[in-house]
Amino acid sequence: MKDLSQLKRRLHSLVVFRTLLSDAVVSRFLDLCEAQNASEDQRVNRAADFIGALFQTTDNLTEYVLNLVLDDENAYILRAGEHKLTDSYRAAVEQELDVLQAFGTVTPEDIRAFVRSDTPLPAFVTDDSDFKKIYADRVEHIGEHGYGIFAKYHMFCLKDGKIAPVKHPDEQRLSDFSGYELERSRVIDNTKALLKGSPCNNVLLYGDAGSGKSSTVKAIANEFKDDGLRLIEVKKHELFFLPDIMDALAKNPLKFIIFIDDLSFASNDNDFGALKAILEGSVSGRSQNIAIYATSNRRHLIKENFSDREGDDLHLQDTIQEMTSLSARFGLKVTFSRPDKSLYCSIVCDLAKQRGIEMPEEELIRRAEAHALRNGGRSPRTARQFIDYLAYSEGK
Repeated sequence: MKDLSQLKRRLHSLVVFRTLLSDAVVSRFLDLCEAQNASEDQRVNRAADFIGALFQTTDNLTEYVLNLVLDDENAYILRAGEHKLTDSYRAAVEQELDVLQAFGTVTPEDIRAFVRSDTPLPAFVTDDSDFKKIYADRVEHIGEHGYGIFAKYHMFCLKDGKIAPVKHPDEQRLSDFSGYELERSRVIDNTKALLKGSPCNNVLLYGDAGSGKSSTVKAIANEFKDDGLRLIEVKKHELFFLPDIMDALAKNPLKFIIFIDDLSFASNDNDFGALKAILEGSVSGRSQNIAIYATSNRRHLIKENFSDREGDDLHLQDTIQEMTSLSARFGLKVTFSRPDKSLYCSIVCDLAKQRGIEMPEEELIRRAEAHALRNGGRSPRTARQFIDYLAYSEGK
């Protein structure tokens, strides 16, 4: 049987993993250990609190504690990401992983012996996971796994200027698409270069609405998440946060796509200059682990009026060039045009096959064309909506 009072003291001595002491399960275990000389009712109550907190997530204590360890963003893992580990940090982590493994293998029998009561308590399970070996593997492959919230999630957004996980992201994969293979291959190749640490470009995907620009970026993030790719979506009105976000990510061992969807500016938009400085020309150099991917229905990104070309600016041509220069700062521009009839029909047929819809091709195309006429014209989005409708109608 484990000496829970001694284990409590060892947990309180944690330094590298000290933030784990505030976790609900860990803190309730410590509360239980404090009740050694309390009444039987109090001991039973605190044991139930501990097991109840565990059961909120899992019935496997070892798995729970190991996940806490792997997800923790601490001084050791940050230094590991920057290749700045010293012997002091290594020795501390070795010692603390022993403590955490001891906690993760506390058994129901250990709890019952400590509580000293005949009151039945729910059982939980443990296993023989090797914390040191698993954590060493995480550190060795930190460029694929990451740490902290970046180890647990792969898509993010900004909340009050801070990076926050998207817990239920769009799960679309590249295999779900049909058509536009050449266009997607250019974006995929650029992403692979980013993952390898090779020179890569910021990317502008522009073209007609519904042609799959945003879906392509999200599917690429899903496809390469296990290779160390993470996506952070930034809205246009949040662009002023970008310098701080990019500074925070610069030393991270993972690779990041900063995703700006449906980008366009008015001619007097203050956010225009902010993005232009980030893409090129700011004081701080661009980090090699970050690329900006933006989508837009406008090639030049600026909403330009005829009056802009007939204004009273003494250097009108310079002004026009300034307004249209932003897109030139994206090293890779990929056009997604509205599909012609042949491509649209091909996309419809491929999607129908994927969904297991059996219908004569002639009837399928006739109905797909009619759907496009009623819904704004041909596009990959229209094709998918039509197939979704058929699948729903047929119970697929």
